[in-house]
Amino acid sequence: MGKHSEHGHRGAVSGHDGAVRDGQPARVDVRAVTVTYGEVTALHAVSLVAAPGEFVAITGHSGAGKTTLINAIGGIVPLASGAIDLGRGSGHSLDPSAVAIIPQGNGLASVLTAYENVLAPLRARGHDPKDAAARATQALVSVGLGESGTHLVEELSGGQQQRAAVARGLAIGARVLLADEPTSELDHDNRERVLDLMRAQADAGAIVIMTTHDPEAAARADRVIELDDGEVVQH
Repeated sequence: MGKHSEHGHRGAVSGHDGAVRDGQPARVDVRAVTVTYGEVTALHAVSLVAAPGEFVAITGHSGAGKTTLINAIGGIVPLASGAIDLGRGSGHSLDPSAVAIIPQGNGLASVLTAYENVLAPLRARGHDPKDAAARATQALVSVGLGESGTHLVEELSGGQQQRAAVARGLAIGARVLLADEPTSELDHDNRERVLDLMRAQADAGAIVIMTTHDPEAAARADRVIELDDGEVVQH
């Protein structure tokens, strides 16, 4: 596990008390999952288990299936076969609101400010206005965008947009945080800042699963799983 950067932040940004919400799932259990896109098999019989407090890195070349795996766990793509359990055991599934995804390419709304992009999903999940505003502000400060929250997304650099997307995911305080290449656009200091925040989320009890091409970023995780052509080749 890598050393925490002096530029990072140890506290989770999921609430005023820095704690991930109660009721964490027993684990994330991916069992022999296959995902296909037409005639193409993106994932083939992939299995993994992650427990609360664990920070897992998924590595592999472009096209190896990393994003598909994140999207499958997040319920975005259908499974051709296999199963994914985000609950407390057979017959118990986790509320979708307990999962947050930091997508590759940031997924921000360009017509909104950075602050509004972080705020919107909090309001959609039922947070009262004052709590949502505090969470959004705290999350932006944690990624070093405290002075840029009022800027439209199109006015931000690529790295700033990526940090805003990270802030949006962190602010939710989800029990499962899925991050798809969250540091690909960042310089060294901001990469360390974001990795520290991911580590803090896990330390607060979340399950954090991150895809990355960066060996140094992967080294910060508790465990690395390598994909090659849609199959797990290393645990």
